[in-house]
Amino acid sequence: MHASSSRLRRCLQVFAVLQWVFSFLGLAQVCLAALLLAFLSRAWILVLLYLVWLYGDRDTPQAGGRRLDWVRRWAIWRHFRDYFPMSLIKTAELDPSHNYLFGFHPHGVLVTGAFGSFCTEATGFSRLFPGLQPHLLMLPCWFYLPLFRDYIMCAGLVSSNKASVAHLLSRPGGGQVAVLAVGGPLEALEAKPGALSLRIRNQKGFVKLALEHGASLVPVFSFGENDLFQQFPNPPGSWVRRVQETLQPLLTVALPLFHGRLGLLLPFRKPIHTVVGAPIPARRSPRPSRAEVDALHALYVERLTQLFEEHKERYGVPADRHLVLT
Repeated sequence: MHASSSRLRRCLQVFAVLQWVFSFLGLAQVCLAALLLAFLSRAWILVLLYLVWLYGDRDTPQAGGRRLDWVRRWAIWRHFRDYFPMSLIKTAELDPSHNYLFGFHPHGVLVTGAFGSFCTEATGFSRLFPGLQPHLLMLPCWFYLPLFRDYIMCAGLVSSNKASVAHLLSRPGGGQVAVLAVGGPLEALEAKPGALSLRIRNQKGFVKLALEHGASLVPVFSFGENDLFQQFPNPPGSWVRRVQETLQPLLTVALPLFHGRLGLLLPFRKPIHTVVGAPIPARRSPRPSRAEVDALHALYVERLTQLFEEHKERYGVPADRHLVLT
């Protein structure tokens, strides 16, 4: 009986992860196909009404989205968490009367740790940080896809454009958290087991936004994020990397050629430990100077590096390994 129960749990975990991978890579296309088929059927009037409503709702992804807590608390996300397993670690108190900009590192292939910790309650975000509402920033292109955009907003995903971030960070009364994968899509091309490379040196736009709205910066490092998938060899300068870097600005998304267990899209069972650092206050400056941005950016990089060094051995990184900042 015990063996049967254990097998069932593992099957549920695999199913939970596969449906999430499908949601990330294939659900948008299915939604478009379903909408087209419905339009060509007797249900065309419903599709037309939805599209009219969609036009009126077009600004919602950059106005805080439309999160539903019951979706974030689905039981399937607990099985998703247990597959790896993943955990969320708090290192400092965050005052819920303030707004925060979390810098998430590294991007990884599919930003798995960020989704599990900030788009679901499986790792206990609300229990660890009462009074705060996390919003994971996602490329604006995904919110132009009918039906799909409504589903992802339920989990707390919002557009990553400047207006969206400004809306969250300027909310009176505080309690809002914008979560940004700072390295962006190009960092996904470096996401390989054991990799510790972060695109951060020239990523200063998020620092400027924090200063403009007086929001505290919080470094977040997700240990194990890069260990979930293996990629086809694409060293800098290779023809594979050149094609990927050429297509990225055209498609707005990166195209890592990756696989997991058994050569499939099922990630390896590797623990993910997402560590949330201490807040770095940013004094509000509607038009911050370059010197102000550079100074806060340097402090942020210092605190991020410190966070990594303090926790790396506890989460499986050898003492002689260090971050590579590019």
